[in-house]
Amino acid sequence: MNKTESRKRAKELLELVGIPDAERRLKDYPHQFSGGMRQRVMIAMAMSCNPKVIIADEPTTALDVTIQAQVLELLQGVATEFGTAVILITHNLGVVARYANRVNVMYAGRIVEQGSAQDIYHNPRHPYTIGLLDSVPRMDQDRQERLRTIEGSPPDLMNLPQGCSFNPRCRYAVGQCFEESPTLTAVGEAHSSSCWVRDELGTQTGVGVQG
Repeated sequence: MNKTESRKRAKELLELVGIPDAERRLKDYPHQFSGGMRQRVMIAMAMSCNPKVIIADEPTTALDVTIQAQVLELLQGVATEFGTAVILITHNLGVVARYANRVNVMYAGRIVEQGSAQDIYHNPRHPYTIGLLDSVPRMDQDRQERLRTIEGSPPDLMNLPQGCSFNPRCRYAVGQCFEESPTLTAVGEAHSSSCWVRDELGTQTGVGVQG
C-alpha cells in the first residue's frame, strides 16, 4: 500500500474495533489511550493482515472487569466476522468458561488435560485441573467455606521430578506417579488426560465459574 491507502486502512481498522474519531487519533501516542483502548488498537493491529489465527496471550491483564468483557467480546466478534481462529492463553477460568470451545490445561510446560469446555468444567480428569477448579469461588457455596488450595510450588523446569511433574503437589498420587511420566490418553470422546489415576478420579463436580 502507498501512504494514502495505508492511512485509510488504519482508519478502517480503528473504526472496526470501536475507536471513536479514528482518523484524528491516527497520530496519537499509546500514552494518550486508556488501557482498554490500547487493547483495542492491538486487536486492530493483529487483524491488519487478515490472519488465520490470532494468539492472544493474557489479553485482559491489568484491565478492570467491565473493560475485560468489552475487549473479549470485541475479539470474539471480530474473529467470528473474519473467520479467524483465536488461541487464548489465560489464567482466568471465568474467561475460559465464557469464551473457549476447546481447552488445553498445561502444567510445567506440558498439556495435562484437553477437551471441550464442558468436559473440563464438569468432568475434570486430572488432579491439577481439579485443583484449579476447586480454587475458584462459587456462587452456590457457603461464604464461610474456605477455598481449597494447591499445596506446594511449581517445579523447576530444569529439574523436573521423576515421573509425573505434578506428583509433589498431588493428593491423588500413587506409586507409579513417582516412577513414570504419563502420556495423554483418551478418557472420552475428544477428551484426554495425562494421569495414571484418571479412571479412578471419575466424574468430579464441576465449578460454576462466573464469567
